[in-house]
Amino acid sequence: MDARDTHRIRNEGCPMSEKVRHIITRHAEEGLRLREIFFAAQEKNLEACARCIAQAMGTGHKLLICGNGGSAADAQHLAGEFVNRFLLDRPPLPALALTTDSSVLTAIGNDFGFEQVFAKQVHALGLPGDVLLAISTSGKSPNVLAALRAAREKGMHTISLSGAGHGMDAFSDIVLHVPHDSTPLVQEIHISAGHLICELAEYFMFAVPGE
Repeated sequence: MDARDTHRIRNEGCPMSEKVRHIITRHAEEGLRLREIFFAAQEKNLEACARCIAQAMGTGHKLLICGNGGSAADAQHLAGEFVNRFLLDRPPLPALALTTDSSVLTAIGNDFGFEQVFAKQVHALGLPGDVLLAISTSGKSPNVLAALRAAREKGMHTISLSGAGHGMDAFSDIVLHVPHDSTPLVQEIHISAGHLICELAEYFMFAVPGE
């Protein structure tokens, strides 16, 4: 790409090509359809996830979250929503992303392999009654599956955000499947689902007496 190409890209006066318009429209329409399908199909599971987390936190337990790449970013994002606040001004809630401690991640990866980077943290930090939220767009990330197995061994509740694959089902109490093979679109639904779970957990814990 030379300077003339860069100038053409940056030229705000250029009319939008039909190809670009098609890419934008296709992404928006596909994402909207997928969102509608997912939330209609997973309504009861979303409530169950939020109740599980709310009940665990309400009885002194915590939420651990893990994932790779974009899902690691989602894990950190959602942990921040619980620890700080989502929509309500309320006490901080105990949530921890297992993706943030570079010393722990590199020590485990170096000594035992990348597959164990989350499982060993679950064994170290997880207690019976805690919740693991595992995120994988493919549904078959080896280190996420290992974390789910470790959580089961610890007597924890297990919740998974997955794509269309069913690799996480055998190790999860609840699985939220996004029925699509596009990683970006699945990730967009995952963070929307995570936000809704945060909102509902706050609602169950702080907004409705007896919930």
